[in-house]
Amino acid sequence: MSWDWEKLQQKRRKPPEGGGGGGAGPDFRDFGDGLKRLRLKFPGWKIIPPIIFGLWLLSGIYIVDPDEIGVIRRFGAFHRQTGPGPHYHWPFPIESALTPKVTQIQRIEIGFRAITRGGEFQQGQLRPVPEESLMLTGDENIVDVQFIVQYLIKDPVEYLFNVSGQAKTVKDAAEAAMREVVGHSNIDGVLTTDKLAVQNETRDMMQNILDSYGSGIRVVAVQLQDVHPPKEVVDAFKDVASAREDKSRYINEAEAYRNDLMPKARGQAAAMVNQAEAYKEREIRRSTGEAARFLAVLKEYNKAKDITRKRLYLETMEMIFSNPDLEKIVLSDKALAKAVPYLPLDRLSPRKSGKTGTN
Repeated sequence: MSWDWEKLQQKRRKPPEGGGGGGAGPDFRDFGDGLKRLRLKFPGWKIIPPIIFGLWLLSGIYIVDPDEIGVIRRFGAFHRQTGPGPHYHWPFPIESALTPKVTQIQRIEIGFRAITRGGEFQQGQLRPVPEESLMLTGDENIVDVQFIVQYLIKDPVEYLFNVSGQAKTVKDAAEAAMREVVGHSNIDGVLTTDKLAVQNETRDMMQNILDSYGSGIRVVAVQLQDVHPPKEVVDAFKDVASAREDKSRYINEAEAYRNDLMPKARGQAAAMVNQAEAYKEREIRRSTGEAARFLAVLKEYNKAKDITRKRLYLETMEMIFSNPDLEKIVLSDKALAKAVPYLPLDRLSPRKSGKTGTN
């Protein structure tokens, strides 16, 4: 037995007998007859609704990975959080589950875009974005700043429900913070010595901005990729940088020479002063001793002149004969009378002139 749907529709659209403007409603008796025919044609139709209901209930099963947090929405509003593992929520449209990755560090490129092929970054292949990278420094110079921002989700509820377009929000906050930091710095510091300070100040300022939004984002790092002047003046800046490097090198070489020479000069001066002090002290003590000895001898000489004179003579002769460095010639009075006395100048040397003598 078949059910002719076209005849049924024609009967429903056919106006009732008697005419008139007010038509009667649809004939539900025909519709009931059609359902009866459908039941007769598909005798197992009663199991279809339970199957559909069961599948709807099973659609509420979800799994949270170890690096994720489950956030359950009930009728679009936040209801609860769940940890890693299998869980269940009421199926759509009552509840729905979001699983943001809270341990994955995400990155945003500002001032450039890395070229990818097949989902992989091509090393060294970058596409500059001048409208993002060109910034004005505090000394009214233009600098091209390309940097990367790394961040992660610290509060998934705030991240999902307080801010829409999270990546764009982070990008805008990063660009605004970098422009403000660069705007308070001079170009020399940004290009050379102040890069680390610029990164840290930008990160802290970004974090303050995102916290004021209640974004639930923690900024991990801000890394400067490339900082250089605009292409039109880059050669002039390179010349200036080279001149400054030469200046620093010359200063370092001069300081190294000074640091090497000054200690030597100070050491030599100290040695000369010490030698002079030692010589002075030695001469003073020797003179004082000789004067004291002379006065002692004079005192004894005044007591016994002959004996003292003889004792001095004997001590002097003893000193002369006991000195092995002196060359001594001994002559008798008879031999001395026949000898012609002479001074042996050929035997005297400048070194021994004070030690050699004849008698």
